Amino acid sequence: MPIIRLPGLIDPHVHLRDPGGTHKEDFTSGTRAALAGGFTVVLDMPNNPGEPTVTPQALAHKAAITAGRLSCDVGLHYGATPRNAPTFKRVASMVFALKLYLDHTTGDLKIEELETIRNIMLAWPAHKPLCVHAEDRTLAMVLGLVPSVGRGVHFCHISEKIEIELIRDAKRRGLPVTCEVAPHHLYLTEDDLPRLGAYGVMKPPLKRGADVDALWANLDYIDMIATDHAPHTVAEKQGETPAFGVPGLETSLPLMLNAVAQGKLTLDRLVEMMHFAPASLFRVPSQPETYVEVDTERRIRIIADVMQSRAGWTPFEGMNLLGTVETVVLRGREVVRDGLIVAEPGFGQVLTPLA
Repeated sequence: MPIIRLPGLIDPHVHLRDPGGTHKEDFTSGTRAALAGGFTVVLDMPNNPGEPTVTPQALAHKAAITAGRLSCDVGLHYGATPRNAPTFKRVASMVFALKLYLDHTTGDLKIEELETIRNIMLAWPAHKPLCVHAEDRTLAMVLGLVPSVGRGVHFCHISEKIEIELIRDAKRRGLPVTCEVAPHHLYLTEDDLPRLGAYGVMKPPLKRGADVDALWANLDYIDMIATDHAPHTVAEKQGETPAFGVPGLETSLPLMLNAVAQGKLTLDRLVEMMHFAPASLFRVPSQPETYVEVDTERRIRIIADVMQSRAGWTPFEGMNLLGTVETVVLRGREVVRDGLIVAEPGFGQVLTPLA
């Protein structure tokens, strides 16, 4: 059996919905889904509906409720609002990044006023990552601000041809920018929407085939793969106004292993994008005696009913993929055996970034 060993994967962009949306996902189900997908670290975003992580009190509460519930390790991000910059110094050492929302998404953390955006970029410590949800023109605006504020910026879930071209050009000019792409923006286009229906509703939305082609063509300028795991229930997706987002923790690695098999990237590049790059940018502590064993020739059929995520659906339902997670060892303990979760909730830890 062609088993390969990978380092524990790191997903820098997940929405575990806990607290405030635990009917969609919670720390228990979400970290089990992470292990099933080969992730031993996930970094959780601040915009869980109803209880965003935008105050020191909310951050402390979120960390506290993880006790006894994590199967993999979790780090937390902090959210920017127009008025919470005075709290940045209190939380910066405890979180992996600040998240700045400049386009509409789940929740109400969107910020539009240019001076406020610039002030937030200046207020957040320059040595700490600043993650930005910016699409199209707002992405161009942020790139224009980078020389003024004198700090790096990490662009989340890029999806358009113009976005990766602008980022590529900025990197060539030496600007301190990084970016990530989600597998659903590499594998799905707006042509899939008639088939997917509400299950294809996401932010950023699915784009044209030309946009997907541009992402693959410029993969050298994309720093990391991030799932943007954003689960919602079937009922929420099938309602009159379907919620934005798709689950992705359990399909990301098989999708990217298929890209390796197709010659779209090398295995070394996959490891760089799914482990070393996020570890370096976000200063993720190392996990001793931690690895993932993958059978690269075993075929699987994606079926939501057997997944760990509470969402109960996937946009890749029925897809046949090559590559399965067989074993995960975390800090010397086997937590996935023969593809089955054997970790007890509570073995995972809440992480803080390296100084």
